[in-house]
Amino acid sequence: MSHEPVEPDLFTQINTALSDPDPLHLLSFVSSLLTVVDPRGRNPFARADETPDGPTREELTAMFIDVPTPETTALLSVVAELANDDDLLHARIRRELATRPAAGPQWLTRLAETSAYRAVRMAHVLGDGDNIIIGVHLAGDHEITLVAYVDHNLGQLVKDAFVVPEPIADIVAQYQLIADEPDVVWEDLSLADARVWVEEAIAVGAITFPPIETESWPACRPLIEWIARGLPAGGVGYQPPQWDSNELSRLTDRFFASQWGRSLDDADHRDLLESLLWYGTDYGPGDPLRWSGVQVEILFMDWLPRKIDAPAEYLAEAPELLGAFVRFAHKESGVRADLTDQTLAAIDYYAPEYQKVIRSPRPQGPAALLDALGAGGGFDEPYWYQEMELESLARQVGGEEQLDQLNAVPLADEPFDWSGIPDDVAPRVAEVLELVDRCCDTLLDVEYRTVARRVLARIASAGPAVFRRKSRTDTAAAAVVWIAGKANGQCELAAGPFAFDLPISRGISISRAVRRNARRSCCGREASRGNPTT
Repeated sequence: MSHEPVEPDLFTQINTALSDPDPLHLLSFVSSLLTVVDPRGRNPFARADETPDGPTREELTAMFIDVPTPETTALLSVVAELANDDDLLHARIRRELATRPAAGPQWLTRLAETSAYRAVRMAHVLGDGDNIIIGVHLAGDHEITLVAYVDHNLGQLVKDAFVVPEPIADIVAQYQLIADEPDVVWEDLSLADARVWVEEAIAVGAITFPPIETESWPACRPLIEWIARGLPAGGVGYQPPQWDSNELSRLTDRFFASQWGRSLDDADHRDLLESLLWYGTDYGPGDPLRWSGVQVEILFMDWLPRKIDAPAEYLAEAPELLGAFVRFAHKESGVRADLTDQTLAAIDYYAPEYQKVIRSPRPQGPAALLDALGAGGGFDEPYWYQEMELESLARQVGGEEQLDQLNAVPLADEPFDWSGIPDDVAPRVAEVLELVDRCCDTLLDVEYRTVARRVLARIASAGPAVFRRKSRTDTAAAAVVWIAGKANGQCELAAGPFAFDLPISRGISISRAVRRNARRSCCGREASRGNPTT
C-alpha cells in the first residue's frame, strides 16, 4: 500500500521541537497531529460528500514508517505511547523502532517510564465546574502538569484543558495565589479518582455536538488521555448530590414556610418551583441549594423557554420565584452573601430577555427536540434565540448602531491617552501601563494592547481615586487586561470562576516558560464577533 510522502515542512517542525529542551513541545505537536486524524472530530450530521475522509491514525503511522529518518523515528516514538490504547498499532510501531537507531533526547527514548504522581481538584462552592490538576514526571527530571476543566453545567464534560511544563506544586501555588478567596475548595485526589474524573469528562465531550474547541482543546486530548490511561483503575468520579422525591418535598415546604417564600405559596408557584427543582437536581451540578450566574443564564435563556410548555403568564413568574428561592437556598446551605448577590444580579440581568423569549414564537417541549434535530416542520418564525443573541450582542457593544458597524478589521496600534488623568495619579498609572503593555506584548497582540490601553485610560480619567489607594500594581494591571478580555469573550469562565486570570497574572509576574503555555486556560467561549469592544 502506498502512502503520501511526509512533507518537508513537517521535518522542520519536528527538528524545531526536538531542539527545544522542553519535552512538551514535541509531545504537544504529536498530540495535535493525532487530534487531526481522530474520528471523534467529525461532524456526525454532515453528508459524506461534505466531509471527505482524511487519513486514519493507522495511515498516518504508516506514512512515518515508510520514511525512515531521525525525524519520523522521533514522531513514532511519541505516537507509540500516545496511541498505546491500540495494542496492535503500538506493537507495530515498536517493531519498526527496533530496526532503527535511537533518535532524540533521553526523555524521548524513555517515554514509557512517564508516571503521574499527584492529583488535585480545585472546585468552587457554587459547583459550576472543577479543575482537575495532575502532576507528571518524565525521564530526565522533566515535569509537566495537565489541567482539565470539567464543566458541570454542560453535562460533566471537559470544556477546556492545557498542559504546562511546570511542576504541579508551582501550578497549584499560582492558582492559590490568584484564587485567594473562601469560595474555592481544594482537595487532593487519588490518582485512580483523577483518572475517572478525566476519562468520563472526555467521553461526554466526545459525544457532544457541536464539540467545544479552544486554543488548546482538543489538541491536547491524546496527550491527556495517555497520561490518564497510565493512572490506577478503580477510582470514583464526579458524584452529584442525590435528592429523592421526599427530600424535595420537604425542601419545598421549608421554602414556602420561610420569609422568602411565604407570600408566593400558591398552586402555580409550587408547580413552577417543581420545574426549577427539576432543573436544579437533574441538570448542571445537581444541587438545588446552590445557584450561580451561569446556571441562571442557562435556565432563563434556554432550559425554561424550551423545556416547559406553558403559557407566558405562568412562566413569567420564574424570575421572582427563583430570586426568592436563591435567597432561601443560599441561606440554608451557607453560601456567602456576596455570591448570592451575584446570582441575584444575574437573575435581574437575564429577566428582561427571558420575558421577551417566553412571549416569542418558539418550539417547546417535544417540538424543540425535533427542531434541534432538524425534523421540526413548518416553524417559519425567526429562530428565537438568534434574535435574543443579537439583542445581547447589541447591549454588550453599546447599541444596535455599534453592532452594525463592527467588522473584522483589527484595531490599530494607539498611544496611551493621558488626557483627563490627574497629575497626582499619573506615576501610578504609568506603572500599571508598563505592566499591561508587557503582558500584551508577551501573550497577546497589538489589537488587545490597544483595547487594554483604552480601558486603563477610561478608568484613570473617570475614577482616579482607584489609583490613590494602596494596592499592588501587578494586580491592577492584571485586572485591566482581564477586563479588556472579558468584554471581548476572551476570558470567560472556561476554567471556572477562580482561574480566569491565571495567564494574565503570569504574563505580568511569572516565568517565561509558564507564560508561553498558561494563556490557554483563559480560552473559553468563542471569540467575540468583529472588532474587540472597548
